[in-house]
Amino acid sequence: MAATHSIHNTEIFAEMPVPQAVRTMAIPTIISQLIVLIYNMADTFFIGKTNNPIMVSAASLILPLFNITLSLSGLAGVGGGALISRLLGQDRPEEARKVYSFSVYLGIAVAAFFSLATLLFMDPLMRLLGASEGNFAYARGYAFFVIVCGAVPTVLSNTLSNLIRSVGESRIAGFGITLGGVINIVLDPLFMFVLFPEGHEIYGAGAATFLSNCIACGYFVIALLHLRSSQPVLRLSAPQLFPERKSLAAIFTVGVPSAVVTFLFDLDYIVIDKLMSGYTDVALAAVGIVLKAERLPLNIGIGICQGMVPIVAYNYSAGNLPRMNETRRYSLRLGLLCAAVSIVLYEVFAAQIMGIFIRDVETVTMGTGFLRARVLATPLMFLSFFHVHLFNGFGRGGYALFLGIVRWLVFNIPMLFLLNKLFGMYGIVWSQLAADILTVLVSFATYRYYESRHIAGKAV
Repeated sequence: MAATHSIHNTEIFAEMPVPQAVRTMAIPTIISQLIVLIYNMADTFFIGKTNNPIMVSAASLILPLFNITLSLSGLAGVGGGALISRLLGQDRPEEARKVYSFSVYLGIAVAAFFSLATLLFMDPLMRLLGASEGNFAYARGYAFFVIVCGAVPTVLSNTLSNLIRSVGESRIAGFGITLGGVINIVLDPLFMFVLFPEGHEIYGAGAATFLSNCIACGYFVIALLHLRSSQPVLRLSAPQLFPERKSLAAIFTVGVPSAVVTFLFDLDYIVIDKLMSGYTDVALAAVGIVLKAERLPLNIGIGICQGMVPIVAYNYSAGNLPRMNETRRYSLRLGLLCAAVSIVLYEVFAAQIMGIFIRDVETVTMGTGFLRARVLATPLMFLSFFHVHLFNGFGRGGYALFLGIVRWLVFNIPMLFLLNKLFGMYGIVWSQLAADILTVLVSFATYRYYESRHIAGKAV
């Protein structure tokens, strides 16, 4: 049985036509990414039904903090997953199994630490995020459910999804994340409008998110029990059976930059919320909805990249450069096509999209202008993430970290402060486009440099 699955994985990574292979890996991942986005937006959608901008702004403040839990899953899941694919390309399944086990334990440990730290420093953290007197209690209660209670199941679910995808089981990986999202969408109205009293809807949304992530985590545990015979790589080793020192270094070489880059992405959102909170709660609510709505095309792009990475990693490690390059080019074209379609749809239907989340006329009007400006940066945002994922597949986390630092700390965040000072809240909105033009130029130059030094001469 194990041999059968090994052949199946080799077929996807090394033999299947590239467009079919990318679709096989990416489509379940895209679906799960969209469901994750929908259930993240579901909280905003249902909270928006209260027509309470203060409650909506509180949920918006916690979004970056929640996304930090996803960055923590990247530490173990992306770092370990990319290495597992490369080890399979080198025909080293036993070392891949040790890497899998270490990554699982690492994910649990970092999630528990983050949960405890959030609990201990809750009040100063809320102030740092920009909570006002009006939304402080709402933000605090929502964070308790989705971060303090929910960090471990959220991080573990996303870590396991990445690790399962690394051996070619993209459907199982995608279904688990999708399951959690669908359950959250179902539970939101039940918890918010039935189980929790009026005025406490945001707490019901948080409780629904926590429970849905617990169910998703339970699914992954059950799925792994069934996969143990067909995928021996996905068997837990004893905690003391560490991978080789070189493998440990490789996990953190990719995992730490992945977590840092994701954190910097969330830091950018935190800065946006902080700067926008200096205007009005309506402006904060509007930009909070926009930041979620713009994630639809971005999450599609991320799904394409996540589906691409195991194929790139396997073929890069195996020395099959023509297939690796074909995978890279096909994924790039597919992502840019999706980004172009999203621009057209968002420009035409921006007001209707805002109206889905809230009926407050002032919030919808302001958010419509915000959304039409932000969506223009979608192709550039995809290109930025594409190159980061590409370097993760190569096992070159240092290059990914360099691009992340350049994007967020050199261009995006300074541009936020600069354009806010010059043009006010609309400068905040336009900063993404301005900064990512520069980021994409650096990304292409960095890839060409790496290609000339490390890929052109690599044996096939």
